[in-house]
Amino acid sequence: MRLRLAVAAALALTVTACAPSTSSPTATPSDGGARTGTLKVWLFDEPNRAPKEAVAQEAVAEFTAAHPGTKVDIAYLAVDTRSERFKGAFNDPASAPDVVEYGNTDLPEYAAAGGLADLGPAVTAWPEGADLSADARASATFKGTLLGVPWYLGVRALYYRTDVFTELGLRPPTSQAELTTAARTIRAKKPELFGIAVGGKYTFGALPFIWDAGGDITSINSAQSRAGLKAYTDLLKPDNCPPQQCADLTGGKTVELFASGKAGMAIIGNFNRAAVEAGAAKGKYAVVPLPGSKPGSIAPAFAGGNNLGIMRNSRRPALAADFLTLLASKKYQTKMYAAMGNVPTLQAARAEVAGQEPFLKPFLATIDAGTKFVPLDPGWGKIDAQAVLPTMIEKVVTGKATIEAATDEAATAINAALGK
Repeated sequence: MRLRLAVAAALALTVTACAPSTSSPTATPSDGGARTGTLKVWLFDEPNRAPKEAVAQEAVAEFTAAHPGTKVDIAYLAVDTRSERFKGAFNDPASAPDVVEYGNTDLPEYAAAGGLADLGPAVTAWPEGADLSADARASATFKGTLLGVPWYLGVRALYYRTDVFTELGLRPPTSQAELTTAARTIRAKKPELFGIAVGGKYTFGALPFIWDAGGDITSINSAQSRAGLKAYTDLLKPDNCPPQQCADLTGGKTVELFASGKAGMAIIGNFNRAAVEAGAAKGKYAVVPLPGSKPGSIAPAFAGGNNLGIMRNSRRPALAADFLTLLASKKYQTKMYAAMGNVPTLQAARAEVAGQEPFLKPFLATIDAGTKFVPLDPGWGKIDAQAVLPTMIEKVVTGKATIEAATDEAATAINAALGK
């Protein structure tokens, strides 16, 4: 308890020093605001939220037992509309939550808005904070300021139906060519299934193909990016995943398709394991790294993950720090892995679960092979909110634009958002 109070005090000094006068805590601001009352927390919703919610409620019970007179109100935000909710909270301090979960891709936009508290002193005072790797800290740092505690890592790999592969005499693909052949074989032999579920609105499913070809978001109309986009959109065809059914697929819908047993393969994350285990595919799947175009290679995956932060307008920063460090602790990171498959950011927690769980091997191999990230620029928020990349993919898939025209249009929007 004394350690958590030290963390809270460190954060309180930082938050109260920089917070606007309109958002100053109403009680004892010099030591972190009110110590009782309701702490508001925003966490992301999930395709199968129940396991995550169970772990969060366990943390709430521990927290309220140690903090008499407190309550924790957790709201679960739809990921697709998170930007609007956060903007509203930044503009209306009275309605703002205290502790928030946010994607690491959201960091530049939220930092530019000035909505997050500096957690540097709090993490320094938190004993477990020393177990965050430099790379993990960097993923929550903007212009030298730590604005979050990395909560979990996430990469995508190739889930495949072991029963279907066995029945059809297929082997897990080790190249992009083998992947496409397997997908078309599954569709031809079992037309009730998609060979591989791929979506016109699934940005992080498409990007590995673009990155593997040598392209990038900031050069989306280059020859390399176009080659990668073609490799991906060629899978949205009647012989695998028909455009009329797949052009509108998001990442979440892709998870649902595989989990429900309607696809032979899917590019989804370690963090989607709970959803798959809750569906018809339970016990009938395995995972390998998503192969690249070169035989034996691994396509670069997006280095995803979510952070926990404290809103700069929090009226209870000391309590917020206590709850954040509890939820981000090794104890609850390992529980969240067991519940959701979220790879821990604390090195001791990651080592523990990796040693116990073979399921993690393809994801850790993907991380070791090298990952990619979106532009670390506030403009990424505009690119994401405007659905520039999904719109590009969807136009190609539905025949509304050629790859050349769609990528040129996307490049114009990307350059404008990044101030180029």
